[in-house]
Amino acid sequence: MAKKIVKLWYDREGDYLEVIFDRKPGYFRETRNDQVMEKVDKTGNILGFSILKVSKIKQKPLQVALT
Repeated sequence: MAKKIVKLWYDREGDYLEVIFDRKPGYFRETRNDQVMEKVDKTGNILGFSILKVSKIKQKPLQVALT
């Protein structure tokens, strides 16, 4: 079984976290949470997600449904 590589990137100055599961062309779209965007390919498969204002999250754990 092939290993899955997850790419994590945090920009401290922008307080922005990005997690990518699969490096394919795609785009970010909104979720029900204003802080979270999901990255999807052209057929809607989840490629990753991003979180704005990570340090401001008070609700633990942050729970968001990715579609």
